[in-house]
Amino acid sequence: MSDWFSPAEIASASLGELPSSERAVRRIAQKEGWRDQPGMAQRQPGKGGGWQYHISLLPDTIQMRLQLSAEIEPEAEERDAAWDDFDRLTEAQKQRVRDRLAIIDDYDKMVAAGWSPTAASYKAASNAGISVGTIYNWREKLQRVPRADRLAHLAPIKRGGSRAADCDNRAWEYFTSDYLRPEAPGFSACFRRMEAAANQHGWQHPSERALRRRLEKEISPAVLILAREGRDAAKAIFPAQTRSRTHFHAMEAVNMDGHKLDVFVAVPGNKKPVRVHLIALQDLYSGKFVAWRLAESENKESVRLVIGDMVEEFGIPDKIYLDNGRAFASKWISGGTPNRYRFKVKDSDPRGLLTTLGVRIIWTTPYSGQSKPIERAFRDLAEEICKHPICAGAYTGNKPDAKPENYGNAAIPLEELRAHVDTQLRAHNARPGRRSEVAAGRSFDEAFNQSLAAPDTIVRVASIKQRALWLTAAERVRARKGNGEIHLAGNRYWAPELTAHAGTPVTVRFDPDKLHDPVLVYDASDRLIATAAIIEKSGFDSQDAARTHANKRNAWLKAVNEQRRLATSLSVDELARIAAGTPTPEETEPVNPKIVRIVNGPEVEPENIPHWGEEENKNFARGLKILTGGRDDDA
Repeated sequence: MSDWFSPAEIASASLGELPSSERAVRRIAQKEGWRDQPGMAQRQPGKGGGWQYHISLLPDTIQMRLQLSAEIEPEAEERDAAWDDFDRLTEAQKQRVRDRLAIIDDYDKMVAAGWSPTAASYKAASNAGISVGTIYNWREKLQRVPRADRLAHLAPIKRGGSRAADCDNRAWEYFTSDYLRPEAPGFSACFRRMEAAANQHGWQHPSERALRRRLEKEISPAVLILAREGRDAAKAIFPAQTRSRTHFHAMEAVNMDGHKLDVFVAVPGNKKPVRVHLIALQDLYSGKFVAWRLAESENKESVRLVIGDMVEEFGIPDKIYLDNGRAFASKWISGGTPNRYRFKVKDSDPRGLLTTLGVRIIWTTPYSGQSKPIERAFRDLAEEICKHPICAGAYTGNKPDAKPENYGNAAIPLEELRAHVDTQLRAHNARPGRRSEVAAGRSFDEAFNQSLAAPDTIVRVASIKQRALWLTAAERVRARKGNGEIHLAGNRYWAPELTAHAGTPVTVRFDPDKLHDPVLVYDASDRLIATAAIIEKSGFDSQDAARTHANKRNAWLKAVNEQRRLATSLSVDELARIAAGTPTPEETEPVNPKIVRIVNGPEVEPENIPHWGEEENKNFARGLKILTGGRDDDA
């Protein structure tokens, strides 16, 4: 609220207590010497000049009306600008502004208690240790300002420096075009080039310091980062999306990615150590790693095997989040997916593994921790795996300029690294105290198992025959003559069905990291022949192993013998009779006579029945003819 009013404002609020014209108020001010009283009159700020008089010179009723009329909100833009200026101050500067307002409040209290404005100004200045002129300046700034906005209007407004008009637009455009380049040149170098061009073309320009202030005021940090550091850097300053995973259940959705480990690895068959990739799958609900493998490169074969490991142990997820890397967007993984976009989609492409299993593929942005949490987990694991004492001397550093002092001193064997990675990933899953929204203090394993055991959690399970979808194909081998056994990578595999394919080429699908598991054997037309188990080696003098082997062989022979019996329905004699052309006697059923004669007397053994000759048979026939009403022609 302002304490100073012009004669016109006083006249409008007089309502008969004072003359109602501006000229009459001026005459009263001149007659009573308002201008001669210290602190009671001041020049009106702005154009036009004129005098203003302190409110304390007026009657109380007029003071009240003037105060009410002065409580008018300033323009919204002006008010917002004042508070914006205040908000840009540091906390120390804001406290100094609050101290100013406290001094003005003391002044107002003294005036309200009956002190004259001049006396109150001197007393307030003395108490605060400042000049009276400072009090006058502050009171002038608060004219017509509502009490609620006084704090904002007491804030210091920084002025000075060159105005925008002091810089030719051509000079400004030259400077910004030079400075906002991907090469990110230095400010001073750009200013010197602009200054040379301005001198040549006659452009007006400010000092380097003033130009820096204008750049800070007119060009936002986001524009600077986008122009000088690139799109990815600009995206990083945008607040990340908070994604809740509580609506999932275990194995409903997973995400997959690969990470190149920062260690040198000694791989059998390679003369020089290499860096291998960790390819892993993570359950999105719990954060648990559900499958992983090491591979020399991020390729489709390794991706298929990792997916197969997950399916065999935990089941088939409904969704999987992948980026469009070559290994993941390969037609053998995602072929047939409608939204697959890295390669051209053809109708003739085979259905990929995930498409065949009915998994919905969701493509994500590469190197995006928000859409693939597994990338965040890889950063944690890099510390646990690569900087472990087991990898001492083999650690390469996570970037070229961060090589350790013992760089290249050692290389960890591949099998040893596999065991180390397995240990660290299982420890990662089992570590308690996880602070994620789902884990809530538990381990990833506990959150996963509890969700998996819930009655409303349904996870699809693959059949054993579906293993062929993710097992890799070896080069064609020839089944051995005799029993058809398969020799592969120093191991022997056999199944009874292979006997029929002895000596012929076959295709073997197997897991190169699990050579002791059964392999799938296919014929030349890629039809499944059998699932062949490994023939384990045993000690030369192991009686138990010999007994077990003999039992298996006897059981097999018994089964084969039964199959042989069922397949041979004709005896040897029948085969010989058919081969000689002799007809086989037909078995006829006995015909019972129409008249049955009852024989009395002792039973006669069949061998004691007398033999009738030709004469006896004739006599018997003549007797039958007589009995039936005929006559004997011979009589």
